Amino acid sequence: MNKFAIIVAGGSGTRMGAPVSKQYLEIGGKPILMHTLEVFHNTLPDIRLILVIPERNFGYWADLCGQHQFEIPHSVVNGGNSRFQSVKNGLDSIFQEEGIVAIHDGVRPFVNPSVIRESFEVANKSGSAIAVVALKDSLRKLTDDGKSFFQERQNFRLVQTPQTFLLSKIRKAFEVTELYHFTDDATVYEHQGWQVELISGNPENIKITSPEDMAYADFLIQRKNK
Repeated sequence: MNKFAIIVAGGSGTRMGAPVSKQYLEIGGKPILMHTLEVFHNTLPDIRLILVIPERNFGYWADLCGQHQFEIPHSVVNGGNSRFQSVKNGLDSIFQEEGIVAIHDGVRPFVNPSVIRESFEVANKSGSAIAVVALKDSLRKLTDDGKSFFQERQNFRLVQTPQTFLLSKIRKAFEVTELYHFTDDATVYEHQGWQVELISGNPENIKITSPEDMAYADFLIQRKNK
């Protein structure tokens, strides 16, 4: 079975307020992106890694790899103007017809290896595997007239990545015109009328987008390295 992972990292990181995009900020002595690529490589050594970043960052990324002696094999693909377009560019760079592909946020370096392995196993059987976690807080729905109503949190899940699919199916799903409600890869897949399969993610698998997230990431990396 051919295995692929498209690591999407096209964000500008404006919420972080840092001089460089968030995916290049360091935790544990090296850029976030390197931790993310490492966990996929270490979990599935035969996986083909595809990093999607803006073309203007290609040289900067190459310099970072040299500085940190980062030698994990990966290809670099130009991102698009949206997540949808970036993922599509990543898919278009895969020339094999069959396989399993995980699509993952570059700024989620703390995904558990067991989640990665399960996502490939389930997607191979069911066509898809979407990592989710349960809500801890109470949930309310807002209405246009300013009212709010209690929602049973047991009926909802927070969606993470990886979102893993049969290559042939997700490639077909991305042949459509981009729509506003395509907030992740699962919604693109669902647009074909296919039901997604959910698997349990891990709570530490945060998407690093703010200074508070960086503080938590530093804590997690220190705990991991003990």
